[in-house]
Amino acid sequence: MPEAAPLWAALVLPVALCLAAVAAAAFDAVLGGGARRGGPGVLAAATAPVREGLRLLAQQRRTTPSADVALGRTGLGLVPVAAVLAAAVVPWGGVSVADPVVGIVWFNAMEVLAWAAVWLAGWGPNSALSLIGGYRFLAQGLAYELPHMLALTIAGLGAESLRVSEVVGAQQGLWFVVWMPAAFAVYLLSAPAMSFWGPFGHPLGRDVAGGAAAEYSGVDRLLLLGGRWLLLVATAAFSVPLFLGGGQGPLLPGWAWTLLKTAAVLAALIVARRMLPVLRMERYMEFAWMVLVPLALLQALFVAVVVLNR
Repeated sequence: MPEAAPLWAALVLPVALCLAAVAAAAFDAVLGGGARRGGPGVLAAATAPVREGLRLLAQQRRTTPSADVALGRTGLGLVPVAAVLAAAVVPWGGVSVADPVVGIVWFNAMEVLAWAAVWLAGWGPNSALSLIGGYRFLAQGLAYELPHMLALTIAGLGAESLRVSEVVGAQQGLWFVVWMPAAFAVYLLSAPAMSFWGPFGHPLGRDVAGGAAAEYSGVDRLLLLGGRWLLLVATAAFSVPLFLGGGQGPLLPGWAWTLLKTAAVLAALIVARRMLPVLRMERYMEFAWMVLVPLALLQALFVAVVVLNR
């Protein structure tokens, strides 16, 4: 069981998560700039997310006729809040901001909260295109939440506990990724979908003028677009205690190994974004229902047999 985190850790967590999100966005921008001939320099590309954030902070908010401002802004605010609350159960070495008995359930519940938040953000402006983006995320989230939840449950099944620290402890000598590779793959594939990012960014698609974000500007837009990066970072970080042994590793302290493993997972997701094709939304949904769900169920069956025969 990890040590109780000091009170200041709860204040440091959102800042650390934001810094990680900015670094991930900068890495993505550098890759995107390098992919275009005659693109901006490395430094200009790396600082582009910061400059865009500052521009949005200075931009005036706009509203639409008959908009439910309170509902829309509640949804916008819940996206980054849900990401921070989800990251609270990620242990950094032997220290965790929170380690509830049902830590895995808590993490998944916060992702579902973000799922509802994006729909609220799409409903609030009273705009057809924004509403289409919100409903797209509901459909996409429904398709990918089930395999994502199964992947989380499989890790808990292998440890015979839903407490995150006990999942890490159960990986002494053998990380779960070694004998649960399908669950790890399903988790990583569903992570971008749950954060409506990359090839799964149809809720903010250009074909609907930005979808759920179509009518937002200024701080409102920054909360929604920045919140999805926070969700991606939180999801990548949670894969470390679930499948990669948490802070286990030689020489370096536990928190350093957690940081390195999280950075590696994030980098892999960002690179994969450049490799995965952008297909129609229903193609990815069909893949989730027809491939990921059966694959996760087969992995759960295998883990259950192993656990029963220990």
